[in-house]
Amino acid sequence: MSAISVSLKIPRLGREIFDRLWKTNHALTRLGFASLGLLVLTVVLASLDLRVINGTPAWVKPIKFAVSSTFYTFTLVWMLSYVRGQGRLVRLVGNASALALSVELVLIVLQVARGVRSHFNFSTPLDGAIYSTMAVFILVVWALNLVAAILLLRQPLADRPFAWSLRLGLLIALIGSGVGALMTQPTPSQLAGLQAGRGSTIIGAHSVGVEDGGPGLPFLGWSTQGGDLRVAHFFGLHALQVIPLTGFAANKYYRKRMNEKRRMMLVWTIGLGYLGLVLLLIWQALRGQPIIAPDRLTLAAFGALLIGGAGAFSLIASGKSKTRSE
Repeated sequence: MSAISVSLKIPRLGREIFDRLWKTNHALTRLGFASLGLLVLTVVLASLDLRVINGTPAWVKPIKFAVSSTFYTFTLVWMLSYVRGQGRLVRLVGNASALALSVELVLIVLQVARGVRSHFNFSTPLDGAIYSTMAVFILVVWALNLVAAILLLRQPLADRPFAWSLRLGLLIALIGSGVGALMTQPTPSQLAGLQAGRGSTIIGAHSVGVEDGGPGLPFLGWSTQGGDLRVAHFFGLHALQVIPLTGFAANKYYRKRMNEKRRMMLVWTIGLGYLGLVLLLIWQALRGQPIIAPDRLTLAAFGALLIGGAGAFSLIASGKSKTRSE
């Protein structure tokens, strides 16, 4: 294939993808591109504004949320493009998700511009109102993600392994995003202050066993001294991309070697293994254990998960298929 033909096909493919996303939902597609624009803007601001908020460069959080929003919106609208005959519900999920995520992004940027924390912040009535509003809208996003999962569970698709990769991706992402609810619970020290009537300006935390804002991994900020629920949150949310990729790969690389049933088993094996990893990361964080310093129990659980998954994968990949038309 010549370089000219490749250069012509890439723009054409990009146009086809954009048309598909745009046709499915205008609002989510717009927000995806707006999130990309916000990413560029916040990177520029991070290079100019050197303030630090709670131990982290001020504009790191908006950068991370811009990246997350870009991936989430484009992936969700792509998944919704497989739903047929439910135009109103697809529009509801797309438009309401775009609105809720837009509010979240705007409020995060607003709080950084004010030089204060956006999450868990009850320092003033305004800060409390902003954080509470963000919490409500993220709950809306979670509920709409559930609706999208139900739509795809009810949607018959000819390619069953790929269909289940979409469904499992959404369902595991629901668990990953639900980790956020654990972060809203007061820490023991915060709870003691509330029970003693002293009140607290901060209620909730990413970290377990240590205070937020301490030493953490570069850019990500995940605690290196205690547990951090953001790890499981991150991996859970990105099931939206990882699991559908396994469905695509199963069809692309194993269609000639495996029948549909075995490809389906392959997708389920990877999906359940990924779910096991997310649950393991939640368990590790709740035990106050840093992601970079797993103890023997955590390593044993991870090893069992890895060996079990690899064994199941090998059995499925090495089994003999019955010849049949699909």
